[in-house]
Amino acid sequence: MATPDTPSDAAAPPAVPYGTPDAPRIAVRGEAHLEVDPEIARIGITVQARGRDRRGTLDDLTRRNATVLDLVKSCGDAVERLETGVFSIAPEPARHGRSERVRTYHGSVHLIAELTDFTALGELTTRLADLDLTGVDGPWWALRPDSPAHRQARQQAVRAAVQRAREYAEALGTTLTALVELADSGADGAPAHPPAGRMRSLSYAAATEDAAAPLDLEPRRQHVHAEVDARFTMAPPSL
Repeated sequence: MATPDTPSDAAAPPAVPYGTPDAPRIAVRGEAHLEVDPEIARIGITVQARGRDRRGTLDDLTRRNATVLDLVKSCGDAVERLETGVFSIAPEPARHGRSERVRTYHGSVHLIAELTDFTALGELTTRLADLDLTGVDGPWWALRPDSPAHRQARQQAVRAAVQRAREYAEALGTTLTALVELADSGADGAPAHPPAGRMRSLSYAAATEDAAAPLDLEPRRQHVHAEVDARFTMAPPSL
């Protein structure tokens, strides 16, 4: 005996993936490209120490690391984040002979600082570069993940999709009737640490007697891209 259809089965309309003559479907893509000022800048700081004695090398590294931390923290609210990354101290064996005699010890600490005040950034990089055995790398310019620029780009992409669909409908002498689907087809912005975002690379090993003038760092404009795919139905055109 055949089982009667359930109410849900009877009410379900047939799937029509490409529209019908009575409800033609339009599929369009909307895109937006913005160029905005960066919101944050990151720099990498490498502190090093060398010596023939392990304990002395470690003490020098600890002292220089503390100096760098104090210097970065002295920028106050301009520093949004400060993180310590890789730490290492390793012996360098003597070049000749098979003994385990150590020629020297090498120590290093890597830090990442994230700043929002780009005037303070120029001053900080110069002062860091004046320190003994301290290298500065960067800056990398970026937007925050929740930057309003991302939302603005997405909204513009949606408006562009609607406008394009309307233009197609107008070309056929008809109008849009409903939005069927809207899909985000791409990611916004760029990676947080893109190699291409590096403006300058600084590496200084010795301090100077006089304080150096602050570096004039020009922020790199950020490109934000958003893309959506949209599908609409329209009133049947008169062809």
